[in-house]
Order: sequence, then structure tokens, then C-alpha cells
Amino acid sequence: MFSRLRSDIQCILDRDPAARSKWEVLTCYPGLHAIVLHRGAHWLWQRELRWLARFLSQFARWMTGIEIHPGAVIGRGVFIDHGMGVVIGETAEVGDGCTIYQGVTLGGTSLYKGEKRHPTLGRNVVVSAGAKVLGGFTVGDDAKVGSNAVVIKPVPPGATAVGIPARIIQAEDTARREEAAAKMGFSAYGITASDDPLSQAMKGLIDNASAQEHQIALLWQAIEKLSSQRQAGDCVPLDAQVTEQFEKEKLTQLVGK
Repeated sequence: MFSRLRSDIQCILDRDPAARSKWEVLTCYPGLHAIVLHRGAHWLWQRELRWLARFLSQFARWMTGIEIHPGAVIGRGVFIDHGMGVVIGETAEVGDGCTIYQGVTLGGTSLYKGEKRHPTLGRNVVVSAGAKVLGGFTVGDDAKVGSNAVVIKPVPPGATAVGIPARIIQAEDTARREEAAAKMGFSAYGITASDDPLSQAMKGLIDNASAQEHQIALLWQAIEKLSSQRQAGDCVPLDAQVTEQFEKEKLTQLVGK
């Protein structure tokens, strides 16, 4: 028990720059208190002492502002930062190394007893402040849920879920877009992974500019090829695409004008 408590304290020290000492974490971090009390409540729940388990979880809620059903499964190294308003349902499972911020709900959408109603978080998942993850699906390892997102479908490993309802942004898409922006000499600092319409429109413009650059390169290659082969008396068709890819109407709708 004490070795696990030391591990819980160390994971907070590793992830929270505001934590200055083990004593401060032990005495002043409600997320740690909630998890320690949940272990006792979960132990009672597994031994069919259901009322006592619920009473202990209600005491933990009163002490910390964090409500964890005693039936929920919480892994090792879970950090609930600040924690006020966090709700974790009965059939929820939180994997090792997860980080959960204030105002998060791991809730259910079904009213039927005995079935998996609440989400499962894989390892090292980050759920940002105010997010709601609702349903009996899985959020994959190393995934991220943006602030105030409402997630109602599975999230693949390593992906980011943002918006209401949440949309899935693959990690490779974000990396590709930032690489294209860097090539154009554009700072992508302000391009976020959120569902803000202006941000989405800017992403579309970056993608389109990158595609245009590729098409221009293909055109120059075709022109050089034509020039060299016309001198030899041959004629070949251009192999660059000539159809317009720019979705002006879609971008206009995103910015709301």
C-alpha cells in the first residue's frame, strides 16, 4: 500500500511543476486523496459491501469535490489535477498513467444495468478540463481529449478528439500540416488542434497551398519534359492535374461568412 502511495506521489511530482515537495502533494492534492479513498471504496465494493463502499465514496466526494463510483477501475499512476467537478462512473476504466483535469465526466448514455455504460481510457490518456466522454467505448493509448470536448465515439490510439460533438484529429495529419506550414515560412504557433472555425479554415488554406505547390512543381517538370521532347520532334501529354481542388465554399462556411 505504501509503495503504491509513494508511486502516486512521485507521478504528481513528475507531471505538475507546481508541486514542490512530497509533503505538499500528500497534504494538499485532492486528486491524490480521492484516488486513495477510492481504493478503499473499491475494495469494499468487490467484497459486496456496497452501501459502505458508496458511503466512503460520498465522503471522498465531500472532501475533494471528485466523485468516483466505487465500481470504477483506476490504474496506477493516474493524476487527477485540481479535480473539482470530476465524475467517473461505475463501469469506467482508467488506464495507467492517465491525466484527468477538473470538470471531466466519464459518463454513460445507457440506462440498462449490468452492461458497459462508461468509457475505458487506455494508457497515458490526457483528458483536458471540462471534457465529457460519454458511452461504453474505448479511448486508445496516448490519445488526448481537448478542453470542453464531448466525445461520444471511440478515439484511436495517439489521436486527438476536439469539439462538440468531438471530431478525431490524427497525429500524422497535424504533423504533416505543421511541416507544410514550416516549409512556407509560416509560423504554425496559432494553428491549434481545436474545432474553432477560423482555425479549421486556416488549416484548409495551408493544405491547399501545399497542394498548389506540388502541382506547380509537376507543371514545371512537364514543361521541361515537353521542351526537351519537342526539340526531338515528339509530343507527350502533361501529367499534372488540371482540376481545381480549392474548396472555397467549404472554407467560407467554416468562417461563418
